[in-house]
Amino acid sequence: MTIDWQAHERELANGIVLDRPRLSRHPHYPEIVYPIDYGYVQGTVGLDGEALDVFVGTATTGLVGACFTTDKRKGDQELKLLWNCSPAEVYLVHGFLNFAPEHMTSVLHLRRPLAELWDAYMA
Repeated sequence: MTIDWQAHERELANGIVLDRPRLSRHPHYPEIVYPIDYGYVQGTVGLDGEALDVFVGTATTGLVGACFTTDKRKGDQELKLLWNCSPAEVYLVHGFLNFAPEHMTSVLHLRRPLAELWDAYMA
């Protein structure tokens, strides 16, 4: 999968709506607790016909990656952006999305190698 990072950065300029804050529960599956802020990018349409999803971290790293998910409950695939995520938050989101592979799986695509993200984050 090829990701147009610059196009997604332009979309992010539309603004992010956080509708599932860190540690909130999924509205339909209360056993699912979001480890970081989660929402959508205003004025966009993702692969599922809904707004493009985004995980928002606590760093100032910009658009660091995206996860291509397969949701077995809904029977769809989506791209979820990772915005301002620290390296640890990247690991956290990836683990969260792959925690129950009978329901959802995810493939992580990083904009640059994680070691470079760690180096920049620690500087």
